[in-house]
Amino acid sequence: MTSVKVIAILVARPDKIEALQALLSGMTGPSRAEPGNLRYDLWQDHADPARFVLDELYIDSDAVAAHRATPHFQTYLAHINDLAERTAWVLDPVQVL
Repeated sequence: MTSVKVIAILVARPDKIEALQALLSGMTGPSRAEPGNLRYDLWQDHADPARFVLDELYIDSDAVAAHRATPHFQTYLAHINDLAERTAWVLDPVQVL
């Protein structure tokens, strides 16, 4: 079993910072409650308040797939493109503590 890290950078579209933050904040509790979730943190950039970073850690790729099948993730998918530009990476550990 290998943990999986997901890092997503989301930059709010003009006048969408509050809506984006609300959508992302609404994901935190349900995502942290998932059985395969080890970490789910939301960060906001000091230099650019329109930029948010999601830092996620799951026990394995099955947990990532289960997360993506949840109603809260499906709600996120339904709204995110209207609110932000996004870039995401799914990472396997190479040398971590």
